[in-house]
Amino acid sequence: MQITIKEVQNKRDLKKFVLFPYKLYKNNKYWVPPLRFDEMNTLDWNKNPALDFCEAKYWMAYQKGKIVGRIAGIITHRYIEKWGQKNARFGWIDFIDNIEVLKALINKVENWAREKGMDAVEGPLGFTDLDYEGMLIQGFEELGTMAGIYNFPYYPKLIEQLGYRKEVDWVEFEIKTPDHVPEKIQRIAQISLKRNKLKILDIRKKKDLLKYAKDMFYVLNASYDNIFGFVPLTDKQIDMYIKQYFGFIKTDYISIIIDENDKVAAFGITMPSFSRALQKCRGKLFPFGFLHLLKAMYKNDTIDLYIIGVRPDLQAKGVNAIMFNELIKIISGHNFVKAETNYELEHNTKVQAQWKFFEKRLHKKRRCYKKELSN
Repeated sequence: MQITIKEVQNKRDLKKFVLFPYKLYKNNKYWVPPLRFDEMNTLDWNKNPALDFCEAKYWMAYQKGKIVGRIAGIITHRYIEKWGQKNARFGWIDFIDNIEVLKALINKVENWAREKGMDAVEGPLGFTDLDYEGMLIQGFEELGTMAGIYNFPYYPKLIEQLGYRKEVDWVEFEIKTPDHVPEKIQRIAQISLKRNKLKILDIRKKKDLLKYAKDMFYVLNASYDNIFGFVPLTDKQIDMYIKQYFGFIKTDYISIIIDENDKVAAFGITMPSFSRALQKCRGKLFPFGFLHLLKAMYKNDTIDLYIIGVRPDLQAKGVNAIMFNELIKIISGHNFVKAETNYELEHNTKVQAQWKFFEKRLHKKRRCYKKELSN
């Protein structure tokens, strides 16, 4: 059956591109729909500041006049400058269970990458490390999270048939939340606070948080600098993230550690799980979707761990213990039963070592694929 590939050219096309997964995963009890306005803003050439240094094209596959697949092609020039690898990326990839549909979509990205002088294609990846990344290869019967990609089991099988191989994996754990802070973590945290002249910030209002918001992102840039594929966020991107997301953050779930100069030394961002709420509202805030999110904020048994950043000059000095000491207080103080770690690079043993104090299970794994391009 003939497959037609059409490039997204305008806002109307972009909306179809964004909405396709809502049809593909309709009634799937594990898929968590993203916020629709967030997807539109991220992919909009005029709204996402990452497009200042990225090139992006979006394509949709059609059969009999119906959309049967989508894919984004991305070239981030700051990544190429930093890492010295001329790799294009694919992301926002979704398709029906048909190898020919996937092949037609992937060919579009590969041909575009060759035209641009790229040596390889890798993905799923986004414009930045804060976008969705990694194709699910384990945990297809686990509830997804707001931060992660969910996909059907046939995705990795079909993409491997097209010559794509593992570049790196991420792992995710479900943690049984403790009712107290382990004594060893408390002890290390107290020693580190005193030795490094640090203190825990008392955040009572949003304005207290906003004062340190930019500094938090600077710590993120520094602490993630050597992580796979990471490119530091620009001030323009940071301003966008603060404006777009900090309004949703509840100060109860933020931990910030500052040094003697009132600079951010480390921070952690957690939030009650919005997975079920997003399923109920189908990714729409209005007219009533926000009510589901509000309810999830105050009545929930699961907490998602989103970002933990420790300034490089303070790493391996017990600051992680301070962070986990504070996070455990947050978790136990709100009666959460379990926590989702979200994805961590498989070789990030320093972070994974923290989970040895808790009852856990590795319940999801996702993969970045890569394929070298022939001329």
